[in-house]
Amino acid sequence: MELDRVGLALDGRQLIAPLSLVIEGGRVAVLMGPSGSGKSSLLAHLCGTLPPQFEAAGRVTLDGADLTDLPPERRRVGILFQDDLLFPHMSVAENLAFGLVSRVRGRAERRAVVERALADADLAGFGGRDPATLSGGQRARVALMRALLAEPAALLLDEPFGKLDAALRDRFRAWVFDHARRRGLPTLLVTHDPDDAREADRPVIQLA
Repeated sequence: MELDRVGLALDGRQLIAPLSLVIEGGRVAVLMGPSGSGKSSLLAHLCGTLPPQFEAAGRVTLDGADLTDLPPERRRVGILFQDDLLFPHMSVAENLAFGLVSRVRGRAERRAVVERALADADLAGFGGRDPATLSGGQRARVALMRALLAEPAALLLDEPFGKLDAALRDRFRAWVFDHARRRGLPTLLVTHDPDDAREADRPVIQLA
């Protein structure tokens, strides 16, 4: 993923100064900054959900394709938020199945893919559970697997570790980055937590 002089402004005020960054497959880049520095808005721009009142400049490419004017569903960019955003009216398995790409067809094949994802997340046998019955760490793992089942070509992380306790945060951070690296995904994490920066594969970029 490449950001070529990407900047954001709102009501004439610059939020993100022109930023250029290349994230290779399997590498993790980290942007740090306080609340209000535009971190989440930048991720919204990258995945195509930036509200229209923002002004965006620059060019975003992924695997050589220009994403700048593509709708979100064509960008192949996955995102994980601080809140897991699991659907409360669906079981754990149904939440995972929601993320499946269209080429996974047939009830048996879809069930098999979901079961493999559950096993990969150390949640085998949890498919029928209500998400509300899971711990925070378990819900976070389901949210990541749902994002990965959509087969993204890049992964964005919007402070997804912030609501976890310290011990669980370290384990989940390592688990997320391991999955992203094994899949060769360029990964961009925005955070205000210095501990997150330890996992960066390149110098941390500090936003004002």
